[in-house]
Amino acid sequence: MSQWNQVQQLEIKFLEQVDQFYDDNFPMEIRHLLAQWIENQDWEAASNNETMATILLQNLLIQLDDQLGRVSKEKNLLLIHNLKRIRKVLQGKFHGNPMHVAVVISNCLREERRILAAANMPVQGPLEKSLQSSSVSERQRNVEHKVAAIKNSVQITEQDTKYLEDLQDEFDYRYKTIQMMDQGDKNNALMSQEVLTLQEMLNSLDFKRKEVLGKLTQIVGESDLLMSSMLAEELQDWKRRQQVACIGGPLHSGLDQLQNCFTLLAESLFQLKRQLEKLEEQASKVTYEGDPIPLQRPHLLERVTFLICSIFKNSFVVERQPCMPTHPQRPMVLKTLIQFTVKLRLLIKLPELNYQVKVKASIDKNVSTLSNRRFVLCGTHVKAMSIEESSNGSLSVEFRHLQPKEMKSTAGSKGNEGCHMVTEELHSITFEAQICLYGLTIDLETSSLPVVMISNVSQLPNAWASIIWYNVSTNDSQNLVFFNNPPPATLSQLLEVMSWQFSSYVGRGLNSDQLNMLAEKLTVQSSYSDGHLTWSKFCKEHLPGKSFTFWTWLEAILDLIKKHILPLWIDGCVMGFVSKEKERLLLKDKMPGTFLLRFSESHLGGITFTWVDHAESGEVRFHSVEPYNKGRLSALPFADILRDYKVIMAENVPENPLKYLYPDIPKDKAFGKHYSSQPCEVSRPTEKGDKGYVPSVFIPISTIRSDSTEPQSPSDLLPMSPSVYAVLRENLSPTTIETAMKSPYSAE
Repeated sequence: MSQWNQVQQLEIKFLEQVDQFYDDNFPMEIRHLLAQWIENQDWEAASNNETMATILLQNLLIQLDDQLGRVSKEKNLLLIHNLKRIRKVLQGKFHGNPMHVAVVISNCLREERRILAAANMPVQGPLEKSLQSSSVSERQRNVEHKVAAIKNSVQITEQDTKYLEDLQDEFDYRYKTIQMMDQGDKNNALMSQEVLTLQEMLNSLDFKRKEVLGKLTQIVGESDLLMSSMLAEELQDWKRRQQVACIGGPLHSGLDQLQNCFTLLAESLFQLKRQLEKLEEQASKVTYEGDPIPLQRPHLLERVTFLICSIFKNSFVVERQPCMPTHPQRPMVLKTLIQFTVKLRLLIKLPELNYQVKVKASIDKNVSTLSNRRFVLCGTHVKAMSIEESSNGSLSVEFRHLQPKEMKSTAGSKGNEGCHMVTEELHSITFEAQICLYGLTIDLETSSLPVVMISNVSQLPNAWASIIWYNVSTNDSQNLVFFNNPPPATLSQLLEVMSWQFSSYVGRGLNSDQLNMLAEKLTVQSSYSDGHLTWSKFCKEHLPGKSFTFWTWLEAILDLIKKHILPLWIDGCVMGFVSKEKERLLLKDKMPGTFLLRFSESHLGGITFTWVDHAESGEVRFHSVEPYNKGRLSALPFADILRDYKVIMAENVPENPLKYLYPDIPKDKAFGKHYSSQPCEVSRPTEKGDKGYVPSVFIPISTIRSDSTEPQSPSDLLPMSPSVYAVLRENLSPTTIETAMKSPYSAE
């Protein structure tokens, strides 16, 4: 079943997550119509290869043209219109930057795999539960309700202000009419009655002014409370969800809802400001002793102006954290002299600000107090925000061509750049802008989450470990001295994040049994629900009896899965994290030939398999092969190794001992679709010999002595097919073949 078909069968809560990351950059219509073709292309490789990306973009447009031809015959007018529009948008947006479309599609496919993995993994950890609490959802609804209520109240005061203006105009007209009358007319009874009427009107005017100002005061108070509590908490929760999503957690949605709330509230505050300005105009025309406008308006205007400035400052956010396009699953790790992207957004959508807000990017603005190392940003570091920059019409800007460069040390002629980067040293990218609107000048500033600088890709794993530890351990978005004294992390949360690494990076998370094994490896405990773990234990101290740390071991496994056994991992064929003791416990009662796959605990980036059989005496025996590493797996796919694997028992012919994948799945049923080719049937050499070469393939063979009780290791892969071996067996004795197998010339 294709990945897209699996996505469409998800529950509605997961489908809503999928909907979040499909937009005009990569419309869902294209994902649906070209599902199989899209999944068959290597978009991740193309995101790092411009030539490959250009070819894929051209092929994508050709596929679209084919679809257009098909729907044109069906006379589906709506689909024809949408496909033409989409083709035009894609060609215009990505023609000059084909690698960007590869990054976008690669990210979408990866997010789909992560969501599928989450849907198939019922284990929900404490971090994910905290992000989905019912109290958070209730507050979201309350915020939207409060904003709508404030907007409605402002509309009412708008009508009140207009009524007040009409009342004052009538009073002003009557008052001026009396002033223009002759002195004699002013003494008659009619005139006295008119004066009484004017006094009543002035009383009504005074009452109405006090009433309007009272309403305005109440609205300003409600707006202040909403911003300082509920809306601030809502924004902080979004930032926390973004932190967690950056380290592989659930997608962080809700920014569009926040933008709607921020925009409506900002519009309401600007409307209040205009109403207060109108009141000032009215007071300049008609005032009197005890007039409430000059007494209350200045303070109210000051509060409204402060709230406007405050809401703009809070609405300036980093929508997408700094990330190198070459490593989309490792955000906030930046390599010197390599471009990265980052996207800013203003959560207040006002058309008059389009292209008027220029954003300037800088790095380590206050570096003198934090580090001796200095960096500068090369490339375009000033850009204007625009509504066209985003598919949903928000005011945003994306920097795509920034490069960090380390400045030379002032202490000598040589620079600091090299292999001595400290992967626990945090840096910050700051963004500044200025808004001039309706007589107000507002300075904006925001910063990215802390980033780690590296000078060599080999430093990426440890740098990523620092990013994980920071974002799982603190809600603080700007604690650049965090690693001066890193706090311990809750073990249950950390293991949840470890599972996220697998779901986001290789498409399948870890179950409770696998997490238990990791907990035992970290803490020598059988439960991971309680306790804490130190940064040193996670990333600095070597595992007992090993020459590497826990994180180095885990990162090597991730790399092995990604590059060599990804389909097997996604299908759940690899148990992976299981100790030797647990392995024997699982296999001992199974049918002979039952095997399981696990990651080596002694070899970095190694995978092995163990099978069970029975001796003639009935004794249960276990056989584990020497772990396969990336060198061997580059020569032969792991599924083919399992299919063709042979063992030679003393004086016996080779046979494949692997029959059933644990618990009882026939091997070919479990791995059949992953075989790269069928075993070669090889003919005998011809009599002439000139064209009679025997085709050969690599097959893995192990020798197991019948009297051995220890787990055996395989020999290296030999260039021998089953048919070739049959030819040799006709001419050589088993003893001769076994002696050759032991020859030193068979070693690598």
